[in-house]
Amino acid sequence: MKIRFFATAALLVLGVGACNAQVDSSSSRRAPSSSVRSAPAQKVSSLREVTDSSQVCMVNDQFMGRPQILVPVAGKNYYGCCEMCKGRLEQDVAVRTASDPVTGRAVDKATAVIAMTDVGRVLYFESRASLAAYRPM
Repeated sequence: MKIRFFATAALLVLGVGACNAQVDSSSSRRAPSSSVRSAPAQKVSSLREVTDSSQVCMVNDQFMGRPQILVPVAGKNYYGCCEMCKGRLEQDVAVRTASDPVTGRAVDKATAVIAMTDVGRVLYFESRASLAAYRPM
């Protein structure tokens, strides 16, 4: 009985505040056609461009499939999936930037071209030309 209690308590503790690990798998894999556009198949068949950045948690770099919490910072719009992500976006400039996987240059997530993998992970590109040049490893 005690083992079951502790196992249940451990699962609850792991689940509380762990938005980084939580993704609704049904929504991360299915994208509404209005918010995700397929990238040119001959160039990047494993990525699809995300046309609605509000459906991306920019802290977890994950496509969530539904609108996230708007976090306006210095006139730009960022999005987070929970209050913890909202706070990180407001306070940490490093969370608001990513590295373009093609050029290696820093990209502001609010203005980046965003593309998602088949499992909902997102990458940030400085331009559509950079997205088209991407070759998955």
